[in-house]
Order: sequence, then C-alpha cells, then structure tokens
Amino acid sequence: MDRQPAKMALFDALASVGAALGSGRRAEIVDLLAQGERAVDEIASELGQNVAATSHHLRLLARSGLARSRRQGNRVYYRLASERVAELWAAVRDVANHHVAEVTVLAGDYLGERDAVELLSATELEERLAQGKVVLLDVRPEVEYQAGHIAGAISAPMSRLESIAPELPRRREIVAYCRGPYCVYADDAVRLLRARGMSARRLDIGFPEWRRAGLPVESDGLERDRDASTTVSA
Repeated sequence: MDRQPAKMALFDALASVGAALGSGRRAEIVDLLAQGERAVDEIASELGQNVAATSHHLRLLARSGLARSRRQGNRVYYRLASERVAELWAAVRDVANHHVAEVTVLAGDYLGERDAVELLSATELEERLAQGKVVLLDVRPEVEYQAGHIAGAISAPMSRLESIAPELPRRREIVAYCRGPYCVYADDAVRLLRARGMSARRLDIGFPEWRRAGLPVESDGLERDRDASTTVSA
C-alpha cells in the first residue's frame, strides 16, 4: 500500500496553518484578535485598509481554522479559534525575533529609540500591584480594555492619555502596557509621561501573555452577547 499520497496530503494540511500566517496583514490581524473579538470594520480601521481587503484576509484565517466568525445584526465579528492560536503567534514572533536579523532593525524603525523606555517584568509588576506601589495603565483602545485587562488597570488609551496625565499621582510609579512587545502604545505612553516629569515604565509583555501566564485579569462585562448571534460559515 502506497501511503505517500496520504502523507503528502497530511503535511500539506499541517502546512496550511503556516500558510495562513504567510502574510503580514494576516499576522497583524491575529495579533489584534489576541486582544479579543473585533468587528470587521474595526479591524479594517486598525489595519488602515479597506473592509473588502480585510474581509478577504479574515476569511482565509477562518478557512484555515485559525479564526471564527459570527454575525450580529449587520456586523460580522471575528475572534481567534482558541488560545492555542495566540500561543502559535507568540511562538512565531519569538522565533522571528531570535533568528531573523531584519526583525530587530525593523522593530527599531517602528518603535523608535527605546533607551529611555525602561521595562518592568510581569513578576515585578505582580509584586508591586500587591503592595499598592504602582498605577497601572492599559493604553490599548478602550474596546480591548473592556474585553479584558490586567486586574487593577486603569483604561488610558493613547487618544486620551494627554488629558488623563494631569490627574495621575506624581509620587507613585506608573506602568503602562498594551498589546505585546511590538506594540508602540506603551512606549509612547512612557515617553509622554516621562516628558511631564513622571516616573514611568512599560511592562515587557502584553495583555495576552499576562493572561496566558494565569495572572489576574478582569473585564468590564461588556463583551458582545453571543447568545443572540449566529455563526457565520467561512
């Protein structure tokens, strides 16, 4: 019995997962959906591209089994198929960081000069939160904060941080976090706060990594109601 055709088909199916991530825009979508469920138009706005192109990428992710979709009214929402998909993306990102030299250069171009952006580890943050020694800011868009955030964090999206900054206590250290190590929001937040004479650092990981580590999280209970929605076939 010749098993080679079956073996080839099997490995083609396994490789389809990698092929689904074989686009920078789809990888960016997975990074975004690791924060929580989003509507197609919201995803398109985040990516700076039109809804049609975004929908195409989302359908490819759904066909590969990496994403799930549902319809609510006139809008379609997507989420990652499971936490394993977020873990896969984190692993891909980590391998690229260690083995693709260009990533370091490109990250520097995107994130800017980071010498003045001090990092705080998750362990250190957990200790400081327990001791009440820090003010923790979630600088992601508010919809992501509502879907889930580090327990005790204050929503301070970059679009509003300028107006929030004067209200923050000056005698306590401020820690900002966002989507992950390649999210620019936290870096920009630290720069803004330090420019105003405040002590600020950024968490060295993002919310998805914190959640996967089993550390305390909470939500505003405002996640979209799935009970009244229908699943959309890929």
